[in-house]
Amino acid sequence: MIADDVELGDGVQIAQPSLVNLYGCRIGARTKIGAFVEIQRGVVVGADVKIQAHAFIPSGVTLGDGVFVGPHAVFTNDRDPSAVNADGSLKSSTDWQLTPTWVENEAAIGANATVLCGLRIGRGALVAAGAVVTRDVPAHAIVAGVPARVIGDRRNGDARPSG
Repeated sequence: MIADDVELGDGVQIAQPSLVNLYGCRIGARTKIGAFVEIQRGVVVGADVKIQAHAFIPSGVTLGDGVFVGPHAVFTNDRDPSAVNADGSLKSSTDWQLTPTWVENEAAIGANATVLCGLRIGRGALVAAGAVVTRDVPAHAIVAGVPARVIGDRRNGDARPSG
């Protein structure tokens, strides 16, 4: 479902509009979105972005221009997730603090990667498939593993985007 409050730039392509969940977000021109993607309220997606199937992009995430998000990639937006408060009552939308995350232009997030909140993925960086990003990623760095560690530099031709 694409909610009425979604801002779609010129030439956005959504492969199967009935199989996505987009609401309150802004999608830049010429972006391509695969099936079963969720993009939540307040997310900003730049131009020329490719988001593959089953990606989850919650409130607080900003994707720059030319970003690649592989299938099943997941972002978080809460540093202290929990279903209940200290008194045992169910948490409501006012019982947690949104922590933003930024992915700079031309970065690539591989398949099944997890990006914790409050981080910055630098321009042109590559997060390998299956990596768990727990700290900022420098521009052009290649990170892999759990937790993700720098293993190379894309400017050296060390790797291509996975996913």
